[in-house]
Order: sequence, then structure tokens, then C-alpha cells
Amino acid sequence: MDIIRVKQILSSSADVKVMYNGSSIWIDELHEDQELVTCHLRGPLEERTQVAVSDLIEVK
Repeated sequence: MDIIRVKQILSSSADVKVMYNGSSIWIDELHEDQELVTCHLRGPLEERTQVAVSDLIEVK
């Protein structure tokens, strides 16, 4: 994924499915200067982590 698509997802009201390392995640925040996002797993666990934008996969 790229930074432009992350910005589109963050500004969208649609439920866009994004995967990281085989798990479905929510993107919480974009750190554009570092090309990272803060995200958490979908579901009850809300442990947040930072991952590279390039490691995210949008499921269409």
C-alpha cells in the first residue's frame, strides 16, 4: 500500500478491509514523514503498534 491510499482510507466513511501480517487491522493514524501507521487488530484487543505503510495490504 502507499501513503496516498492510506490517506484515502483514513478520510473515508467506508469500512475498508486492510491486512497486516495475515491479520485484519484498523488504521488509527498515519505518520507520513516516517512512512508508518499506528494500527490495531480488529476486535476486542486494542493493542496499538506501528508498522510500515508498505507492509499493509488492502483486501478488495
